[in-house]
Amino acid sequence: LQNAELGKRAPRWIRDNEVTMCMKCKEPFNALTRRRHHCRACGHVVCWKCSDYKAHLEYDGNKLNKVCKDCYHVITGCTDSEEKKKKGILEIESAEVSGNSVICSFLQYMEKSKPWQKAWCVIPKQEALVLYMYGAPQDVKALATIPLLGYTVDDTPRSADLPHSFKLTQSKSVHSFAADNEELKQKWLKVIHLAVKGETPECQNELQVNS
Repeated sequence: LQNAELGKRAPRWIRDNEVTMCMKCKEPFNALTRRRHHCRACGHVVCWKCSDYKAHLEYDGNKLNKVCKDCYHVITGCTDSEEKKKKGILEIESAEVSGNSVICSFLQYMEKSKPWQKAWCVIPKQEALVLYMYGAPQDVKALATIPLLGYTVDDTPRSADLPHSFKLTQSKSVHSFAADNEELKQKWLKVIHLAVKGETPECQNELQVNS
């Protein structure tokens, strides 16, 4: 369908078995993670990520239908920056931030009296004052974020803690982390000590260069 006809006429649906990858982002489909979805405007087969949009389609009585990102932009006239605002802070892909991070690794994490759990932790370069926590390195949505500014760092483990642990506290919120070894713990603390004061590792380097 031409852009002008999108949503006005029902599209020809591409059959599932005619494609092996998302027709928008080109990610291969596999049985576990990427189910096939159809864009109701252009009929293309897309993955769940690329079909996570809705638009009113004229041919369907102006009902809201699932559409792909491209058709959404054409039909609604929305731009990428508006759409980014709509996406929650947690919906930044782990691979995206890990590839451009100040530091990232697995850490054990404990909140309040819950048991320790393994989390993929990332401090991205473009937000060097925020710690993102993911279930795994390839997850497309963070489980939680911690804005580090203003936290107090306590790096002396109590007897009940794991050996290479440290705590972040701010009024009533306490986040406990533990690294697999002392070297990794110190790497994290170096970055976190700066972040809680509102500084980034880049600023630190500049300071050393100037002095």
